[in-house]
Amino acid sequence: MKVVKFGGTSLASGEQLEKVFDIVVSDQDRRLIVVSAPGKRFSKDIKVTDLLIATAQAWLKGSEDDDLFQAVINRYRSITDSLGMSDEVIERITADLIELLKGDRSNPEQFMDAIKASGEDNNAKLVAAYFQHRGIEAAYINPREAGLIVSSEPGNAQVLPESYERLSHLKEKKGILIFPGFFGYTTDGRVMTFPRSGSDITGSILANAVKAELYENYTDVDAVFSVNPSIVENPKEIAVLTYREMRELSYAGFSVLHDEALIPAFRAEIPVNIKNTNNPDSPGTMIVSRRAETNGPVVGIASDNDFCSIYVSKYLMNREIGFGRKLLHILEELHLSYEHVPSGIDDLTVILRQNQLDHEREQIIIDRIKNELDADEVKVEHNLSLIMIVGEGMRSNVGTMARASRALADKGINIEMINQGSSEVSMMFGVKEAQEKLAVQALYEAFFTDVLV
Repeated sequence: MKVVKFGGTSLASGEQLEKVFDIVVSDQDRRLIVVSAPGKRFSKDIKVTDLLIATAQAWLKGSEDDDLFQAVINRYRSITDSLGMSDEVIERITADLIELLKGDRSNPEQFMDAIKASGEDNNAKLVAAYFQHRGIEAAYINPREAGLIVSSEPGNAQVLPESYERLSHLKEKKGILIFPGFFGYTTDGRVMTFPRSGSDITGSILANAVKAELYENYTDVDAVFSVNPSIVENPKEIAVLTYREMRELSYAGFSVLHDEALIPAFRAEIPVNIKNTNNPDSPGTMIVSRRAETNGPVVGIASDNDFCSIYVSKYLMNREIGFGRKLLHILEELHLSYEHVPSGIDDLTVILRQNQLDHEREQIIIDRIKNELDADEVKVEHNLSLIMIVGEGMRSNVGTMARASRALADKGINIEMINQGSSEVSMMFGVKEAQEKLAVQALYEAFFTDVLV
């Protein structure tokens, strides 16, 4: 049994849904299908999820905006009309959305989650109806009835362990099962959504639950690229990478998969295949537990910006028991999360997202560290980008750090910080945001186009 997830662009129009149908019926093992809400049909289009968010916001303010409501319904109707389907499923979608919008609004977060989730839920009903329209045995699966139970955290739901046993019974059902992504239900029956792009998470959960032979994730690219194509033209495609490599790349800016999506599949050691709905014959990228190290030390380079660093220096810091804990406790009390903590003998740097800081909070941090920890120097550096080079091969390859540093130096790029990941599959470089693209290009040349590779 294969679990197959289709993203929003794969389901944005009737034409795209026909492609999805052809892909699914071409392999009898593709029986559990996870769907997103309809995405963009063209660059300036609006995703159904974004329309739903705007609709919910309007209703929460007391403005029952009919234009937004109709815009949502019309997106579904444009799909059914182009496919020659009856109005029955549109009538069902309309009734379901009206019922949700007229529901309890006393908890705005809960209300918003229920409206957002309807994008996937109603699309699953539409997709199931289309398969039936084409004469295929197919059924919409309600996540609550199937047993997808999650924590009570709006917008950040976590799957509960008991879900896996309940969901395992899906493999006993006949026909093609259409399952909405992005959300589950609490034990008391309330809708809760996963983080944005959470349909990937749903697919991974189901793959684990039914012990699928493969989890196929269809998107709008042929494969995972070794670097962002908007930075490097025609980058190398990655044929195979490990879960750990994909996790590091996702964290550092790769947008092909949500960085939490692989955890359930990883735990069950189920391979994941990233494929293109518009080019299904392309082999795509396989994500596996282990791979042969045949493509050099580095498999991919990713970058992300909008970071800042808090540099703290104190003579004999290494002799002071509890210094790091006290520093991080200050951040905790100010409700700040951090990303990395590279350190030396007498200094320590904390990397965090700078959108958490304003001028007032920054000054409070500096004052508290100086006064409470008696630090010699505290300095905040803004507008940093983090560049991650990732690859299992780095563990057994000598000179990777030197090669990367030399590539950056040759382009005149100053390295603000270096951190060797404890996982041994990544190295992180901090540079100024203005030099991010140049730094990525330099590293790509060093590891993917250099004649020595």
